[in-house]
Order: sequence, then structure tokens, then C-alpha cells
Amino acid sequence: MIITFVGTAGSGKTTLTASFGRYLEKNGYSVAYVNLDTGVKRLPYKPDVDVRQDVTAWDIMEEGYGPNGAIVESYDRLLPRVSSYVSRILELEKRSDYVLLDTPGQMETFLFHEFGVRLMENLPEPLAVYLFSPDILRKPADFCFVRFFGLMIELRLGATTVPAMSKIDTVERLEHYRRYLDDMEYLNARLKLEPSMQGLLAHRMCSALPELAPPTRVLYVSAKTGEGFEELETLAYEHYCTCGDLT
Repeated sequence: MIITFVGTAGSGKTTLTASFGRYLEKNGYSVAYVNLDTGVKRLPYKPDVDVRQDVTAWDIMEEGYGPNGAIVESYDRLLPRVSSYVSRILELEKRSDYVLLDTPGQMETFLFHEFGVRLMENLPEPLAVYLFSPDILRKPADFCFVRFFGLMIELRLGATTVPAMSKIDTVERLEHYRRYLDDMEYLNARLKLEPSMQGLLAHRMCSALPELAPPTRVLYVSAKTGEGFEELETLAYEHYCTCGDLT
């Protein structure tokens, strides 16, 4: 099973990759790790495939590029090797129960660069987990945004995408977040009361979401405590078998 973790910088992708991998290994599974981040310096896991063996953003910065330009340039240089990476990931899948893909800290370099799109398009039935931090959920429109952004990731990458709120060990009232994320009728009712143009737009978007998006449940995970790992494991199994769905 191949699971790809995507999300904005600071959402906890790398930490969760390592923590979930250890959880799987403790439960008797063989796990392979793939690092797709050219800008990371240290990893809490030992990658079986690592793009930094071919190019790093840090080396490119020494050529005179700025940080953002170096990251984009690094994926320009990796693009001719994308087929090789696909082949290596598929080889890992043959001899491992799970292959965990850790994507760049700057999510846009994976979503909006041809390297990330072509990589995902050539993986069989890819599953992506879209991580978002509770820090960005301040008002009802924010909850609509993360649900819709998960759908946009699915559209861009062609991969079944599951939204997952990370760092749940840092929130005091998880049920508050769950009500907004799990109950679309409740969220729409709250958005309908918003007087701003932002609220109106969010209401219209979220009203259409049930018709646009496949039925997918939201995950709630903590890399620190391991909460939600069993559900993530179950969801991955349901995705790759023919006996279940992701609702």
C-alpha cells in the first residue's frame, strides 16, 4: 500500500510519516520510506528512496538562487528522473506492506510542479492524506476551505484524497472541530448566518460539496500520541481492497 502525505509547511507531514511508520512496524508490517523533499536537512526516519541523493535545494542556493527559486529549480532537475522514481517506489511496494511518501514542506512545489503530478499519475490507485493544522481553523469559512482544498488536491493529483486534521493533541475541544468538519449540514447552517461576502461564498461552495466530492470521512490524527493511527490504517486497507469505501 502506498500512502502519500501532503500538506502545507508545518502541518506535520514528516513527523507523521515517521510516527505512523513506527506504529505500523510495531504491528508487524514492513514499511518503506520515500523522501520527496529536496529542502529538508534532517529526517526522523531512514528513507529507502531519497531525492536528495540526486539534488538538494541547498546546493542549488550556492549557485546564486534564492530559497524559493532553488526549490523550484530542484524539481525542474528531478523531472527527467520521475520515471525512475516511480519504478523504485513500485519495487518498494512489491517487498513492503506499506510505502510512505513524504512530500515537500512547500506543498505548492508538489501540487503545481509537473514532477509531483506525473509521479502520482503513474502510481496505481494512489491514496493521498491531506494534512491540515487546527491552527488555520478560526471561523466557519475556514472549515469549508479545507474540505474544498482536499477536493482540489484530488483533482490535481488524480489521487483519492482523505482530509486529516493533524496535531489533535494540541486542541482542547476536538468535538467542536469534528462537528464542523463531519456534519456538512451543520456547517452550511452556520455559514448561512455569516453576513460577509466571504461567508456567502463559503456557503455556496459548501452547499455544492456533497454533489462534487466522493463520500470521504475526515481523519483526526496526532503524531505525538498516535491517536487516529488505527483509523488511518483501516482507511488505507479499505482503499486498496474492494470490500469497503472511505465513508
